[in-house]
Amino acid sequence: MLPDAGRSWPAPAKLNLFLRILGRRPDGYHSLQTVFQFVNLYDELRCAVRRDGELRRIDPLPGVAPADDLCVRAARALKAHTACSLGADISLLKRIPMGGGLGGGSSDAATTLLALNRLWRLDLPRPQLAALGLTLGADVPVFVMGRAAWAEGVGERLTPIDLDQPWYLIVDAGVAVSTASVFKHPKLTRNSAPVTISAYRSGFSGNDCLAVVRALYPVVDAAYCWLSEFGEAHLSGTGGCLFARFEGYESAARTLSLLPAPWRGWVVQGLNHHPLLDH
Repeated sequence: MLPDAGRSWPAPAKLNLFLRILGRRPDGYHSLQTVFQFVNLYDELRCAVRRDGELRRIDPLPGVAPADDLCVRAARALKAHTACSLGADISLLKRIPMGGGLGGGSSDAATTLLALNRLWRLDLPRPQLAALGLTLGADVPVFVMGRAAWAEGVGERLTPIDLDQPWYLIVDAGVAVSTASVFKHPKLTRNSAPVTISAYRSGFSGNDCLAVVRALYPVVDAAYCWLSEFGEAHLSGTGGCLFARFEGYESAARTLSLLPAPWRGWVVQGLNHHPLLDH
């Protein structure tokens, strides 16, 4: 039997603890500064190796075309890169909301790369997997490398950073935010001055996308106002999920118990290491 056959592979969510947009690049993307921290809200991936070389998604996501499925795209990219003759049946238990700014799709892609790299016995080093992941999405490399990080460029230039690992309450107001619509918005701040790691550690925060997302999605604005009654509310990435830091699990859980329906929420802890970092 192949190693780790039958196991589940965790794909954690992430938070952008701040997000700064420094300018538009010649390739149309934007130069960013951010800090990524993982949290213990997970999707779970299962992969069964196939000898016939076929790649199949067992449980397709509703509304996601097979060509757009990041798990399948990651598997195809790894297979093509290594000329591996093996295939896989891939299934995913989805917990991280789509379009929430929590990096679920990127995390799923990264975990697919990490799992199949092991199951197919390819032994590619993480930097090589991260470079392959960058072709799938700007957030994939941080999940592959597996450490909380200060990020620049489009989010792929990573400097590991040690952070507190506090408790957060994440609030999902139930909307999937279009990243493209946010970055195309004429009122988006695109020329923020860069900040330093020391400035961040001194208390700098903020997300340049917050005002646009609140304007485009009134329900996110309502959730932001509600969460702000209990702590400093933040937007993660360009998505629809908000989060606030709490002193402990109990205070976050008490606030979660007051969450208005039909919004969803999770009490999570910040993690500086991906659960697959040592695998």
